[in-house]
Amino acid sequence: MTSYNSVLPLDMGVENPFRSIIPYKPYYFTEHGSAYLADSLEVMKNMPESSVNLIVTSPPYALVYKKEYGNVDANAYVKWFMDFADQFLRVLTEDGSLVINIGGSWNRGKPTRSTYQFELIIELAKKFHLAQEFYWYNPAKLPAPAEWVTVRRIRVKDSVELVLWLSKSPFPKADNRKILQPYSKDMQRLIERGYVAKKRPSGHNITSKFQRDNKGAIPPNLLQVGNNDANSPYLQKCKESNMKPHPARFPKELPQLFIDFLTDQGDVVMDPFCGSNMTGIVAETRKRRWIGIESIEDYLKASEVRFPHIYR
Repeated sequence: MTSYNSVLPLDMGVENPFRSIIPYKPYYFTEHGSAYLADSLEVMKNMPESSVNLIVTSPPYALVYKKEYGNVDANAYVKWFMDFADQFLRVLTEDGSLVINIGGSWNRGKPTRSTYQFELIIELAKKFHLAQEFYWYNPAKLPAPAEWVTVRRIRVKDSVELVLWLSKSPFPKADNRKILQPYSKDMQRLIERGYVAKKRPSGHNITSKFQRDNKGAIPPNLLQVGNNDANSPYLQKCKESNMKPHPARFPKELPQLFIDFLTDQGDVVMDPFCGSNMTGIVAETRKRRWIGIESIEDYLKASEVRFPHIYR
């Protein structure tokens, strides 16, 4: 079996970063974070209040058919999730944020959609502030459900998932200057040529400030990110190491956007359903401290291949 990371001895001066606040032995840890094989609800109950700056996660969806990583029926999903929400609220700092990627679901045997996402939003908004909703467009998604999309041809491909940004206070830590995108060619030309202030047909007054070079464009809340990683290093390493990969991984661009946007270096990022621990490796590379919690050992074991060095 090929080994892609080195398990280093503890006498090298690296200690578990969360030894003082989490009374559980980590499955492994790195310079900046710790991964736990445990029930995240139980772990959070034993964590201090206001100890996490950002929670970014993709919990199991309420799908019609059961998946191997565990998913709750849509009818019971909201009640199940709100137990976690109570702990999320408790461990978040006052300026902290909760970011949840949650996919939609179809009603069994019918070409109609479940409303569980919307029911969940309503319940979460009773505890948190809904800072903003994002929409993740994945052009690589397969046409599903096949019965309605490719067989009967009465629905279109479902390629968008909801990403909720919730916060503990109305003014969470956030700075969109840290996630600017390259200007479009049209905007680059406008900056180079200059802009004459005028009133648009819509009635908006566009001043000369519009031509100011702000070093990039503010991104929209529509996130176009493909998620076709069939040849990713993670899958290759899992295969060569005879490890079981997590079947539902989100792309690094999702956690990276929110980690950069909503935290500073040294802040704590937690993923209570960490799966392949994409959140952890992104936080590690962005110099944030991180906590990953996963209840299935095969997935947590395989997540080790994402890191060049781990400690036990």
